[in-house]
Amino acid sequence: MSPTLPPGPAERRGLRLWNVGLVLALAFIAAVLVAAGVFYTTWDLLGARKLKSESTIDSKTLFDLVKLSFGVVAGAGALVALVVAYRRQRIDEDGALRDASRLHNERFTSAVTQLGDGSPAVRLGGVHALVGLADDAPSRSLRQTCIDVLCAYLRLPYTAEADLPTGDIEARHTYLALREVRHTIIRLIRDHLRLPADHDHSWQGHDLDLTNVTFDGGDFTKAVFSGGTVSFQGARFVGGTVNFRGALFSGSTVNFMGAEFSGGTVKFRGAKFSGSTVNFVRAEFSGGTVDFSAATFSGGTVTFIRATFSGGTVNFNIATFSGGTVDFRWAMFSGSAVDFSEATFSSGTVDFSEATFSSGTVDFSWGTLSSGAVDFSAAVFSGGTVDFSRADGDAPSHLVPASGATQQPGLLLPANWLTSGA
Repeated sequence: MSPTLPPGPAERRGLRLWNVGLVLALAFIAAVLVAAGVFYTTWDLLGARKLKSESTIDSKTLFDLVKLSFGVVAGAGALVALVVAYRRQRIDEDGALRDASRLHNERFTSAVTQLGDGSPAVRLGGVHALVGLADDAPSRSLRQTCIDVLCAYLRLPYTAEADLPTGDIEARHTYLALREVRHTIIRLIRDHLRLPADHDHSWQGHDLDLTNVTFDGGDFTKAVFSGGTVSFQGARFVGGTVNFRGALFSGSTVNFMGAEFSGGTVKFRGAKFSGSTVNFVRAEFSGGTVDFSAATFSGGTVTFIRATFSGGTVNFNIATFSGGTVDFRWAMFSGSAVDFSEATFSSGTVDFSEATFSSGTVDFSWGTLSSGAVDFSAAVFSGGTVDFSRADGDAPSHLVPASGATQQPGLLLPANWLTSGA
């Protein structure tokens, strides 16, 4: 991990100031134009038509002219002083920014060196140093650089506990130390995402690149994803508990495309999806538990297009679908237990078009459905069980067979839906 830092704005290009002579000339012209405008306006408001001519100048008039001359000279001097003071202030500010950026670079180099140390304790020190550096960064781009380094550390090759050699005590100790560093980074990211967007140390709106990261635990509880791009693309959730409980997805793009959920527990319980795009395209749910229970889908788009549910448990029970789009098109339900029991589908669209149900269980029992909220057009039922038998409300679109048609295998429907379809 190379301890380099992109230069800040003040380092990429020097402070650009116009020539002082040109600035003074323009300032004088502006002052004259303003004075002329004020004089003309006052003249017009007073209704004056011409000046009274004087054949001789008395001492009082001469004295007034002298005072006017000195006033003009004093005004010109004040204008020069103002321009010079402004330029000096700009130069001082630029120098302060350069000093802050230089100090930031020195601290950055030291923190990254710690992060690459062989000692876990020194690495933890490097993590906290980088987080503190991000909080003190003189510009948004420098803060993003610190965040990028922390995310890059999480993307480094990592052997999860399940893959450790059996009986290798040293390997396990190394793993536990490394896991502590990684979980500390995740916790600190969460803490900063919880801060209000207008807080000086908030990381809301920044990008988080967690592509291909291996997760064997981690806590994002009540984190707020309200801006920027967060990528879990290709991430592997292989053990422990990764907790998004109560998280808010309200204005960002969060990408779980191709993520693998093969072990442990991933909790989205009580999460709110109200204005973001959350992408689970081609995600694989093959083991463990992914829990969306009591989650609220009230806006934005949550996409499970071509996702594969082949093992483990995916839980949407007591979830509320009240707006936006939740898209399961072309998804494959081939072995998981997917639970929508007691879920409420009141508005928006939950789309199972062309999804395939070949094995496993998809349970909609005790769910409440409104007309048009759920669509099963061209869905294929070839095995397993899809249970609506105790569901309430309106039948989903394209689900109830036409009169005389054979009911799809494994599809359990309430009697009143079948009667309505007939």
